[in-house]
Amino acid sequence: RIDDNDGEFLLIEAADFLPKWLNPENSDNRVFFYKGELHIIPLSDHEQEECDLSAASPTISQALTLLSTRSEEFLAAEPIRAAVYKRISGYPEKIQASFHRAHCYLPAGIAALLRQRPSLVAAAVQAFYLRDPVDLRACRSFQTFPPDERVMTVVTFTKCLYAQLVQQKFVPDRRSGYTLPPPSHPQYKAYELGMKLAHGFEILCSKCSKVSPDSKRNVLSGPLWERFLRSLKEKNYFKGEMEGSAKYLELLHMAEDYFEQSVTKPESSVELSPGDEILTLLQTTTIDLKEFEREAACLPPEDDDSWLDITPDDLDQMLKEARNESLPSSNEEEQKYDLEAVAESMKAFVSKVSTHEGAEMPWSSDESHVTFDVDSFTKALDRILGADSEELDSDDLDEEEEFDFSDEDDEDFDAENQRQDQKESPSELIGSLKSYMNEMDRELAHTNVGKSFTTQKKGASSVNATTSQNVGPDSGAEGTELAPVDVDMNLVANLLESYSAQSGLAGPTSNILQSMGVYLPENADNICSNKGARE
Repeated sequence: RIDDNDGEFLLIEAADFLPKWLNPENSDNRVFFYKGELHIIPLSDHEQEECDLSAASPTISQALTLLSTRSEEFLAAEPIRAAVYKRISGYPEKIQASFHRAHCYLPAGIAALLRQRPSLVAAAVQAFYLRDPVDLRACRSFQTFPPDERVMTVVTFTKCLYAQLVQQKFVPDRRSGYTLPPPSHPQYKAYELGMKLAHGFEILCSKCSKVSPDSKRNVLSGPLWERFLRSLKEKNYFKGEMEGSAKYLELLHMAEDYFEQSVTKPESSVELSPGDEILTLLQTTTIDLKEFEREAACLPPEDDDSWLDITPDDLDQMLKEARNESLPSSNEEEQKYDLEAVAESMKAFVSKVSTHEGAEMPWSSDESHVTFDVDSFTKALDRILGADSEELDSDDLDEEEEFDFSDEDDEDFDAENQRQDQKESPSELIGSLKSYMNEMDRELAHTNVGKSFTTQKKGASSVNATTSQNVGPDSGAEGTELAPVDVDMNLVANLLESYSAQSGLAGPTSNILQSMGVYLPENADNICSNKGARE
């Protein structure tokens, strides 16, 4: 099982293919790699019938029992497995490319801790990176890791952790005792990195809960520990080392920590905090200053960190490669950007039902074409309005009643028209509605709103049709038929304008279209202008 602070993070890669019932709240202990394949344990039949998406997750024991007896039923769907396997392909070998080794001038206690628990460097960097004034109070006196006994050693970071640490500008408190040499000093970076790491470790220890020192001794005095230790010896865990030797004691301390954290409470999700783990390890870790000094005399060279500095052209290339990886596999020469597909995809997106969790993305415009059935629309309006419906727009009529007409004949005429409207059939009401809308179109045609739309010439249709801008007020008589608005052309024009305004960055247009499988070409004009500006 693989998870982190975000939960089952691998499922993020397969989010577009997951079943509807699976969400972050109920995914605990449901996602496993079993015999090299991804398995997802579904909800029980009872929970699925009741659509209970907040059902409690199974325990580890229940999940393992289900996997061992019915694993073939829980094999993840092929699209889910393909998405996850694509993301993790090349691992664990690719992990080495993410490491960065650097020299650090550290307190000897931290160097000894990292030798046993290299993963503690992540918690220390995170603590330093997210520090606040309250955290730094503990760094005024350094009760746990004073600067008196420091050694030069090699620390392995991930590139992300190294970048977080090295890019932070920080000056230590004078009372802490940590001082830095001048920036021109050949070991300045090692001193600075060590000082920052020491602050991170001290912050972690200041946040730990004060556990009784006898708690570990009590755990390691029972028969369960004796059986565990005997099993380790039978399996040659100590590799023939003599009891009491430094290597034997180091292996023994590792076994004790593992037993305390895992064996005694296998079902518990409550783990030791990093600060508690550090203080526990310090009680059993032997610190040999002479050995560290001998190692410091022949340290391997640290890795080159020139990867931290990239030029704008390098960044463009990286973004292009990342984008090409996300594109569907196809020959670029054969890839055509069909503007009709853009319009149809957006229509399909608008037609989808959305909920409080968001809108569902259609995979392609071929899945569902948007059509408008006039007869169905008319019948729906008939059912809504009814045969004896009153006025179509009561709000407008209420506004009209506010006007005081001085001519009594006009008032009588309006009243007569209202009585006639009540006797009109649904089809006549629809005709009145269309007439009302046409009159509104004619009124808007001579405004800036009307002129902003692209219209079709007679006989033209679709995005590829020949279009013309809306005519102005002096181009014809009022009675001439208005050219219909080319909805597709206006939609595509607005999308392309928004896409161009993104200047190659992420934005609403590219995000929506890419989620539907529509990829627009790069704006060559923007690329040229951006390069010119940089030059």
